[in-house]
Amino acid sequence: MDAPPEEVEEKEDWLVTYADAITLLMAFMVMLLTFAEYDIPAFETAATAIKSNLTGQESTSPIQLLRIDVQDVVYNMQADQVVKVETDKKGIVIELSSSAFFKPGFADIREEALPVLEKMTQTLLAPRYQFYTIEIEGHTDDVPINTPRYPSNWELSASRAAGIIRFLISQELDSSRMKATGYADTQPKAPNKDAEGNPVPDNQALNRRVVIRVYPMSLEEKEVFLQKVAEKERGKEASAAGQPATPAPVPATPKTPTATPAPAPAVLEIPQATPPGQ
Repeated sequence: MDAPPEEVEEKEDWLVTYADAITLLMAFMVMLLTFAEYDIPAFETAATAIKSNLTGQESTSPIQLLRIDVQDVVYNMQADQVVKVETDKKGIVIELSSSAFFKPGFADIREEALPVLEKMTQTLLAPRYQFYTIEIEGHTDDVPINTPRYPSNWELSASRAAGIIRFLISQELDSSRMKATGYADTQPKAPNKDAEGNPVPDNQALNRRVVIRVYPMSLEEKEVFLQKVAEKERGKEASAAGQPATPAPVPATPKTPTATPAPAPAVLEIPQATPPGQ
């Protein structure tokens, strides 16, 4: 009888090379992700779509939900002609027409614009949007201004952005979530002048605006925000400790807006008599 064939031992040296290649590939992908600019709304939309396919249930991403909530406020207040709501790579963008929200050449908010801002603030006060950063940008056209209060468009644009923030703070939004920036006329949406150097009033009106950007905090920003909130709570407790008659403070909880009957909304319109500029 023939001897049974000897079993050949399988060598697995190739596994070492394969493991090295996979490790290097993973390190390369991590490096790419580190330098990548994330499109957060697109990422959330994709994640929501995957979740819907897996569960068979329709779902909406947080940023999509925020955009819908703000758009509902705008339409219900009949302010869709002077307030635009869009999304960008970070979150949502709320654009306010300066002609409708501010007096020409000033940073004072018009009385008829306050109800719209109040309703939007109530939306941003919802607990699910607690960890969203709010950036306010002020923009002007290229018409110079030189008054004791506003020596240039830099002061005017910054004051309008700060005015919106002061209003949001007055509505109990946490100031730690907000930033204000004035850009003057450095970031126009459309050319202020035509090819011959003549002013284009429609474009100038388009460029006079305040932009509210709302987007999720990063992990680092969220940690800093929570630290500031904790510091404020400790300050309140320390103040209460010096007043024995005052009961111990209850831990703060995110404010949930209550539904109250509201008067018929005022329609925001761009004033016809607005002069060109500011």
